[in-house]
Amino acid sequence: MANLVTLTIDGRQVTVPAGTLVIDAAKQAGIDIPAFCYYEGFSVQAACRMCLVEVEKMPKLQPSCALPAAEGMVVHTESPKVVEARKSTIEFLLTNHPLDCPVCDKGGECELQDMTFRYGLGESRFLEIKHHADEKQWSPLVFYDPARCILCYRCIRVCDEGLGVSALGLSFRGVSAEIIPNKGDHLECDECGWCIDVCPVGALTSGTYRYKSRPWEMNYVPAICTHCSNGCKTTLSVRNGEIIRANNRDRSGINGEFLCVKGRFGFDFVHSEERLQEPLIRKDGKLQPASWSEALKHVAARVREAIERNGKFAVIGSTRTTNEENYYLQKFARQGLRTNNIDHHRSGDVITLIDALAGRKDALATVNDLYTCDAALVLGADLAQQHPLLACQLRANWRHHQAPVFVITPGPVREDQYAARSLRAEAGTEVGRLEELREDLKTRKNLVILYGASVKGEAVRRLVQFGDSLGIPVKYVCLVDYVNSRGAVDMGLLPHLGPGYRPVEIPGMHLDAMMDAPDLDVIWVVGANPLEGGREFASKDAFLIVHELFLTETAQRADVVLPAMSLYEKNGTVTNVCGEVQRTKAGPKVMGTKSDLDILGLLAAQLGFDIGIPSHEKVFDEIRRTVRGYNVPLPVLATGGAAPAAVLNGNVPVDAQPDLVRSSGDTLFTSGTLGKYSKRLTQVMEAPGRLFQP
Repeated sequence: MANLVTLTIDGRQVTVPAGTLVIDAAKQAGIDIPAFCYYEGFSVQAACRMCLVEVEKMPKLQPSCALPAAEGMVVHTESPKVVEARKSTIEFLLTNHPLDCPVCDKGGECELQDMTFRYGLGESRFLEIKHHADEKQWSPLVFYDPARCILCYRCIRVCDEGLGVSALGLSFRGVSAEIIPNKGDHLECDECGWCIDVCPVGALTSGTYRYKSRPWEMNYVPAICTHCSNGCKTTLSVRNGEIIRANNRDRSGINGEFLCVKGRFGFDFVHSEERLQEPLIRKDGKLQPASWSEALKHVAARVREAIERNGKFAVIGSTRTTNEENYYLQKFARQGLRTNNIDHHRSGDVITLIDALAGRKDALATVNDLYTCDAALVLGADLAQQHPLLACQLRANWRHHQAPVFVITPGPVREDQYAARSLRAEAGTEVGRLEELREDLKTRKNLVILYGASVKGEAVRRLVQFGDSLGIPVKYVCLVDYVNSRGAVDMGLLPHLGPGYRPVEIPGMHLDAMMDAPDLDVIWVVGANPLEGGREFASKDAFLIVHELFLTETAQRADVVLPAMSLYEKNGTVTNVCGEVQRTKAGPKVMGTKSDLDILGLLAAQLGFDIGIPSHEKVFDEIRRTVRGYNVPLPVLATGGAAPAAVLNGNVPVDAQPDLVRSSGDTLFTSGTLGKYSKRLTQVMEAPGRLFQP
């Protein structure tokens, strides 16, 4: 246990580990010391002087953000001397700060505004004309107003230390000092917008939010980002049914306040002009608008007719629909349509990992484990591009705990910047180089191994055997692509496995077999685009039903298109790449759309399927009762937490079909179909980006 010291802050005794900063010790005692430049988790700047405190037996006021707590120290955070110093600091900051609070985007959320209200003088001694510098646009997403900047350097530090991008720096001196971008007059970076979030004033503003709304005019909805599989919590700011911005300043969820460009800016697809808002039925060879009633009756009639003549069905599910929708869809297929021909786009070999780890406890890593583990090994994945939260966690672990990271990848990755060792290997051969790391890895206290889609089948089993041979605790993460890719597997959107990895009696056709089957009567596609890239169904005459947000390649070929809600418009749960279950809530509304659960429920009623009430609460209750490992604690979900699903309950005695595992290869700026309809993601100059480019 670390050495402890006891000090007194504002009359309260506080015991903290030696080396704790006084500002953090005060926080533990429930005492807030104001600061502009200090930011938890990043290097100390000691630039703003707002956190000065009075320490007995010290001749001068001390910056609490740079002062380690010491045994017997007596600190006063609100003494008359301290308050007078803060008044002077505020007065000095306002000498050149424009008083444009009524129109500033930060109004109502500005730390300088709050501190001025708390400590500011009623009048200023400085009457000089303020130095002005014009506002600058660094990218479609980031604007900078140097006149408002108080030079706290938070933006520089989060970009440099938090992400390893180093896109911001400082130029000029004195009153002319400014934050500048890394490429002349523009940014070339991750476009994550973290710099905007940490800015304590309105110097850095968002291209999606500026001059659109006031903070008190919006409702705040806790949702899970719909893009990659990391499961970041994003708080949607919604006004009149429209998403105005997304951030996570309350630090709730597994990601704290971290969001990548997709989570912070990639929500605009929801209100795209190309969203489908009414059903379409093919008539005379063309898709024609129809009412919901007409479309559902048409689908029900064609499906009923196919059932009555023992027709052949195929169902392709989604990696972006909720657990409840996926579970209900597989019931709809298996119990209603009486087929096991159900599958989805698989982007990681989860099945082999679950089988290889069968019976073990605590062998699947959580997102938090990446921050606390003693070492990490990444195989076959460009983590900063494809899994930005996991990359951020590993970098933070290295910065705060000096945890080494080892990588084996086909090309350079950002983790090379700080990796203990980086090895290159062609995709699919990464496991062959493991032995070169054995001596380094076996000396660690524990290890987390993350592997991408190129590691599958027997390679996964060899990877687990290698982990076992190290003689240390090892946890694993099978990397998958999308927000509920893992939930789709767990909920049984598979031809040979039902929910909870229970083998079905008669396996159905997998996705490739469905595409190649010439004799299908009905193909049902829910939130997927299997015809992307020019693929075709061999069953040219099959009746094609598609649930979609947009007129994708698959929707264009459909006989009936049913306009579906996006994840941001639904209530339910999703499971992230680490198998952690989280609840998401509906925020915006798009007229004319329905959730996939509602669509399936309405059709089940018309077809006479007895598969339960299509309510997300009822279905989740059933999931908790029947899907092994999913009896997760409800209070964790209700309070915005993440509950790991305990799916390692036994062997999975089926062929994992590893040849069907194919990653989409999305970068930081692409996200399958949704990315194509996000103008924010496609407008930035970094898009679409490339994998394995440092």
